[in-house]
Amino acid sequence: MSGSVERDATALPTLTAVEPLSRTTWRDRLTDVFSFNDHRRSRWVARHAAALPGGTRILDVGAGPCRYRHLFAHCRYESQDFAQYEGHDEGLFSDKGTWGYGQIDHVSDAREIPVADGSFDAVLCTEVLEHVPEPIAVVRELARILRPGGRLLLTAPLGSGLHQEPYHFYGGYTPHWYRRFLADAGFDDIVVEANGGFFKHYGQEGQRFSAMIDPRRMKRGWPWVPLFWLVTLPWFRVALPLACHYLDRFDVHRGFTVGYHVEAVRRGRARAVDRGSPADAGLPR
Repeated sequence: MSGSVERDATALPTLTAVEPLSRTTWRDRLTDVFSFNDHRRSRWVARHAAALPGGTRILDVGAGPCRYRHLFAHCRYESQDFAQYEGHDEGLFSDKGTWGYGQIDHVSDAREIPVADGSFDAVLCTEVLEHVPEPIAVVRELARILRPGGRLLLTAPLGSGLHQEPYHFYGGYTPHWYRRFLADAGFDDIVVEANGGFFKHYGQEGQRFSAMIDPRRMKRGWPWVPLFWLVTLPWFRVALPLACHYLDRFDVHRGFTVGYHVEAVRRGRARAVDRGSPADAGLPR
């Protein structure tokens, strides 16, 4: 959904000008097979970070451990989070005792970030929208704090298991959601890119299946489960994700992806944003 609006003279480089990172090592290739979700998202962020001019003021919304701070060393990087999550100790996504926040510059509700309108040249918000009760209000806030021509880099899962409980409120975001609500919030040039297709997703879940029946993880089970796990280990942990990696190119629709990477540009002459009532807060205070 692209608008024919006049661009600010200080606008950031166009989205199509962002080139892939050239250096790919054997470790990158293996990670792309066996842990593609985080790997491809990190590469995507790194690619766009490298394209930002030096001195760009960027806010990482819902930054958590600030895992991307180093990628923006040439920018004026700032972080925001509500900083109340303490880890969760159940399920495959248990992170109790291992979760920790980085240096958070703005501790606030994601829907009411205490900065002036148009404060930032770019905003990064990765894997956050599923954790806020009012995601549309958060998107409007991201538009408010971006200057006209500013860049939004946004990701969220289409489908995932429960994680970071009890702050996991939604199951997934579709390309239609992004195009509808980003445009409504004041964004143009919206580009939605799938993070892999069905086969990559299937390969990931095959590895998760193997992890779930791991005798070291299961608290109880049938006596034959350890043998079944051992026999199927090479298939689910090696052969299946490897096969799915090469088959994924045949999935054209990309409707069963793990999630989407989204780029958008703040409209030059957007209408005033209705910030709603305090009851619509994006995250617990």
